[in-house]
Amino acid sequence: MDFALGLFAFWPALALGSFLNVVAARVPLRRSVVRPASACMSCGTELAWYDNVPVFSWLVLRGRCRTCGVHISVVYPLVELATAALVAACFVKFGLSGDAFVASFFCVVLVVLSAIDLEHRIVPNRIVVPAAAIVLLAQTALHPSPEWAIGALAASGFLFVAALAYPAGMGMGDVKLALLLGAMLGRLVGVGLMLGMFAALVPSIYLLARHGSAARKMGIPFAPFLALGALIALFAGQQLLDAYLRTF
Repeated sequence: MDFALGLFAFWPALALGSFLNVVAARVPLRRSVVRPASACMSCGTELAWYDNVPVFSWLVLRGRCRTCGVHISVVYPLVELATAALVAACFVKFGLSGDAFVASFFCVVLVVLSAIDLEHRIVPNRIVVPAAAIVLLAQTALHPSPEWAIGALAASGFLFVAALAYPAGMGMGDVKLALLLGAMLGRLVGVGLMLGMFAALVPSIYLLARHGSAARKMGIPFAPFLALGALIALFAGQQLLDAYLRTF
């Protein structure tokens, strides 16, 4: 494992995380992610460079806009830190390789989709569909096999059936997200899906305990849980699968 390479990748990935916050804020509103420059979403004041330093500026400003004082969500620095940590972990695990770059791209997409789903309860086609195609092509080029296409179709088909059976709990955006997961994870996508579903049980049980039967009509953002399961599968899926199979 190359920890020095991971440390080197951490810092540019932290800056990338700052850009992902722009993507997460603007894509659902169908605004350009390039123009205008970053500004407060409340008062519209353009941010100075020293107020736009990843994580550090949020801490210095104590999570508030310098001009209007409106609260800035903790999701912003978390997106930056998650992006940096995951990209660094990809290079630690896979070294300086095509696998590391594809895995990093996969992680970056999962971070931004999770942030969007948490805020807007959508998984934008403009991000997830092209990302799934890119990952599928990249994985097939790096490791020629039908495994990646089969994984993508199997995962999306599984969630499509689940969405038909329980439309209040799962949307078609999650089905398209499963395409991305299968294209990246191949045969390990089942591990990712199961872990994501188990993780989603926690808030589901809480809502059921608090609201009773009315909880059935309450949706939760499912993409972050699928992303969590997929990330665990990416970094430790084979070990988990082997451990599970050894129990039989």
